[in-house]
Amino acid sequence: MDWPVLVFGRAAWALLIERFAGYPQPLFNRISHPVVWIGKLIDWLDKQLNVLGVSPQEGRLRGAVAVALLLAAAFIPTYYLSRILTHWPFGWLAEVLFATTLIAQKSLKNHVVAVYDGLGRSLAEGRQKVSMIVGRDPAELDESGVAKAALESLAENASDGIVAPVLWYALLGLPGIAMYKAINTADSMIGHKNAKYQWFGWAAARLDDVVNLLASRLTGYLFAAAEPSRFKEIVAVMRRDAPRHQSPNAGWPEAAMAAALGLRFGGPRSYNGEMVDLPYMGEGRDSITRDDIRRGVRVLSRAMWLLFFGLLLVALFVAAVGINP
Repeated sequence: MDWPVLVFGRAAWALLIERFAGYPQPLFNRISHPVVWIGKLIDWLDKQLNVLGVSPQEGRLRGAVAVALLLAAAFIPTYYLSRILTHWPFGWLAEVLFATTLIAQKSLKNHVVAVYDGLGRSLAEGRQKVSMIVGRDPAELDESGVAKAALESLAENASDGIVAPVLWYALLGLPGIAMYKAINTADSMIGHKNAKYQWFGWAAARLDDVVNLLASRLTGYLFAAAEPSRFKEIVAVMRRDAPRHQSPNAGWPEAAMAAALGLRFGGPRSYNGEMVDLPYMGEGRDSITRDDIRRGVRVLSRAMWLLFFGLLLVALFVAAVGINP
């Protein structure tokens, strides 16, 4: 079977398997998780290379070196692993199982549903559960604020945690998904605009913006396609509101999810005691309920089924036309 058929088909099966299996807790207890390994390497590179007080140019150079070393550490073992597995019986399945460890579909759904369940018991528990998936201060959030935070996180992380890694696996195989996850994790750890990381984290933050450009927009269109009767309306809202977001990528899935649910995201919120006023996404109601979380999970589920069948169709198409790079 030709390479494109393999990778697009394998990406589809990785998405499907991870949807139901996730990352087994016994395996996590025994060997932890690949993202944890990546995080430990980033932390080590940070300690070795990040020096406060250097010039912006040197800070950026040090950060770029850290990212280059991180990418090499992600690429080299996964490249040789994928080469080795091509010679194994059912090696393709082993590769798919490795890829599932870098997809977060089940985990994302479970964390968001935990907020829904928490709010069903008490506001305090809802705040505690949402604090595990967002960076904003949850202490002053009412039920609407907790639900909004959960849904915004659901939308953005659908791109970063599901669509982008699956897309890079489809395009570049196991090394592609590993390098993407390394970049995304680096951005979350060092891509901050503060005194410590303003220059050292610059390369990680900019590279993360680039590698998420396609996936963020694809995620938004998948959310729109999950509500086919309102597809044009959702796309219009998304294309209008997404560019307002301070991130070049986060606004696309957030605006699409807000429009799909008939809600309005964004607005003022507190991060570490500092108020930040974000632009609004969508034009629906501001009062968001616990039940809206469940609706958002259903939109995500339909969108990911669309992604799965889309990947299979691409695999079948390249097989039919006989593309062989």
